[in-house]
Amino acid sequence: MTSRTSPPRFSWWTRHQRQLAPWLFLTPALLMFGIYVIAPIFESIAISFYDWDGLGEATYIGVANYVELYSDPDFRTALKNNLIWLVLFLLSVPIGLGLALLLNQTVAGIRFVKSMFFFPFVISQVVIGLVFTWFYNPTNGLFTQILAALGMPGVAVLSDEHLVTYGIIAAGLYPQIAYCMILYLTGLNNVRPDLIEAARLEGAKGWSMLWHVVLPQLRPATFIAVVVTIIGSLRSFDMVSIMTSGGPYGSSRVLAYYMYEQALSEYGYRMGYGTAIATVLFSIMLVYITFVLWRIYQQEKELA
Repeated sequence: MTSRTSPPRFSWWTRHQRQLAPWLFLTPALLMFGIYVIAPIFESIAISFYDWDGLGEATYIGVANYVELYSDPDFRTALKNNLIWLVLFLLSVPIGLGLALLLNQTVAGIRFVKSMFFFPFVISQVVIGLVFTWFYNPTNGLFTQILAALGMPGVAVLSDEHLVTYGIIAAGLYPQIAYCMILYLTGLNNVRPDLIEAARLEGAKGWSMLWHVVLPQLRPATFIAVVVTIIGSLRSFDMVSIMTSGGPYGSSRVLAYYMYEQALSEYGYRMGYGTAIATVLFSIMLVYITFVLWRIYQQEKELA
């Protein structure tokens, strides 16, 4: 008579350990993210439906703040400036790629040259803003002297409401181009040399080599560069604050700075109206961030 041994019983934790272990490691970070990021977002959206100075009693006014935004010319100016930032800031991606291709050489002293191009990225945005403010000085700034050497009249860039936004964007591009250049230099170090040699044997060179062989391998670097650049353009604040404080006559305001003016500066203390502006800016960024996450998910599916 043979005795049958029953299979060993495993506890519930043993059966699900592989699925639960990652979530246990993620729980502290998710908890902190929920408390310090997600909860304040919903609280800010709720405040946007109130008339509140930040200290006294808040009065519920529904969507009145958003209705006011619709007819606010200063808000439209800030929104237009943000769109200009978004379009022109993307110039840092192709310029960074061009500099990376130029500096991806094996010649004497190239490391020093690379460090000089990288230098703007490690400088504080405040310092860069001050340097460009002196650069644009209409009296004795370097930009004025360059125009004079070319036989052109001086231009007070930061005092001209039609030029000021473009002058600030130029200052913002200075470190952003360096960042994109670093991303592409890293990507170029990972380009497969066997594909380059095979393309050369097939007669590819110049633009054909760049477009069909090099750029496809730089797709991850391009994706990161575009994502960081777009988010940076939408959250632009420090350059505007340092160089013009939104002037002249509010013509260089962006949404982040206009939100600060309305909610926290001595001219505002309208927390409800300021958070309404922040909600609009967040909504614009949320659309783009959702697209980015979807793209990452699709790429992970392709690699799986």
